Amino acid sequence: MRTASPTPTREDKPTKERIMRSPAHLLALAVALLALRLPAPAVAGRPLKPAPAEAAATARWLAAQNTWGVLSTISSDLNGAPFGNVVSYSDGVPGESHGIPYFYLTTLDPTARDALVDDRTSLTLSEFPLGTCGKKDPENPSCAKLTLTGKLKVVDHQSPEADLAKTALFSKHPEMEGWPKNHNFEIFKLEIEHIFLIDWFGGPKPISPSEYLEYGRDQVSLMSF
Repeated sequence: MRTASPTPTREDKPTKERIMRSPAHLLALAVALLALRLPAPAVAGRPLKPAPAEAAATARWLAAQNTWGVLSTISSDLNGAPFGNVVSYSDGVPGESHGIPYFYLTTLDPTARDALVDDRTSLTLSEFPLGTCGKKDPENPSCAKLTLTGKLKVVDHQSPEADLAKTALFSKHPEMEGWPKNHNFEIFKLEIEHIFLIDWFGGPKPISPSEYLEYGRDQVSLMSF
């Protein structure tokens, strides 16, 4: 004799509410929310950090918002060993970022001497000094870091570019204008050949120099950098 199957109780039914509370579903939901997260908030009036999907925008944001970084050269004093030096730079006057880092250097400092012998150089920037990483460690992938690699070149002091570079540098580093003239400071610029950006999990973002330099030319948002 066939007996009827017992009627499932409320506890036996995989209700929508119970599925929604499962660990796997909560994990998937958390990942989705992180992937779609809003940009980091502005700090003391600083423009918002672009979203992780906007790699070129993030790279330009980092270059525009920072005023110093680590400039690494091939050391002529240390038999070709890498040498990193903290340097000030500017990629434009406040509100007008151009993306090209300019430096005010003297050959009394090893960085300029190195560049005149071997111009291969990289500039490394971090989001951490901007205050937008919160309590994250600077090495956390979501605390963005940018390395611009290329050649460090002297800017012809009689060229229009030299005037632009001086204005960019002195507007962000007014102290520079009073530095000793007999130290023979020269304006250098980094001719960018390669870009390394990490601003989220999953490894570096591919950005070409042209994508980086051309970003924002037709966008009003760039003016707020």
